[in-house]
Amino acid sequence: MPIWRNVTAMPRAFLQYDVFTSHPFTGNQLAVFLDGRGLSADQMQAIAREMNFSESTFILPAETPGTDVRMRIFTPGLELPMAGHPTIGSTFALAHTGVIAAGAPRVVFGLNIGPTPVDLTWDGSRLRFAWMTQRTPEFGPVVADRAAAAAMVGLREQDLHPGLPIQEVSCGVPFMMIPLRDRETVDRAAADAGAVRQAAASVPVEHGIFLFALTGDRGDETVYSRMLAPHFGIREDPATGSASGPLGCYLVRHGAVTGAAAQRIVSIQGVQMKRPSRIAIAIEGDASAITRVKVGGEAVLVAKGELLLE
Repeated sequence: MPIWRNVTAMPRAFLQYDVFTSHPFTGNQLAVFLDGRGLSADQMQAIAREMNFSESTFILPAETPGTDVRMRIFTPGLELPMAGHPTIGSTFALAHTGVIAAGAPRVVFGLNIGPTPVDLTWDGSRLRFAWMTQRTPEFGPVVADRAAAAAMVGLREQDLHPGLPIQEVSCGVPFMMIPLRDRETVDRAAADAGAVRQAAASVPVEHGIFLFALTGDRGDETVYSRMLAPHFGIREDPATGSASGPLGCYLVRHGAVTGAAAQRIVSIQGVQMKRPSRIAIAIEGDASAITRVKVGGEAVLVAKGELLLE
């Protein structure tokens, strides 16, 4: 049976945003379907595959007490438990359409990992900035085979940062953190699914590979980063909010960022793809006990449309 047969024929309105940026045609693209009622998971997955962005979101009525809306997030290949740029972008879409009232201090999304609050900063009636709260971190074991980890992304062991470990960190979705010597080394890295599978015995990558270098004195930037997940069909992601919380926690845990600087971490991602993104990260607590994780940014509306279903 065709997957659309049990849905009343109607156009599905969506807004297209560029997320973690204030400039069109940069950042990470997102399609927000404003009314997902009546769509099955298979239908949402088919729509996300058709849109072919890193993620598409579907807005639904709240299902859980203490939440304002239900949201489901799909890549072209699978549904995600949570993700950063879809949450930030969808917040801007709901503010634009008036679902979130101007001046509201917070919205709480019902995601597959549970209630997820987003704090809002307004410029009059225009949403200016959104901060997503993520789970406190879970740290995996330090990877001992540094040479295998470097080879997985087309590099050598001497390309790794000499003073920082390779480690998986999760704030809801796990990412393998691989610190590199400098920005140029981050740009040289490359990974394919075969290399990831070959390294799996000593470098088990459950989700994505997050590469970064400390930027030193480059203005207010903290790290220069890339996210690769070829084993999931994602060659590269221009802005990964679900990896940015774990990144901030990693930096604090290992002393790369200390004190007040932990509240103003900035990750620059997507430059290699010509879609530069700016992701703000704020970590509360200290290296021994991280108590709160927030990831924030802006988004800009670039298109409106309707998907026509037969």
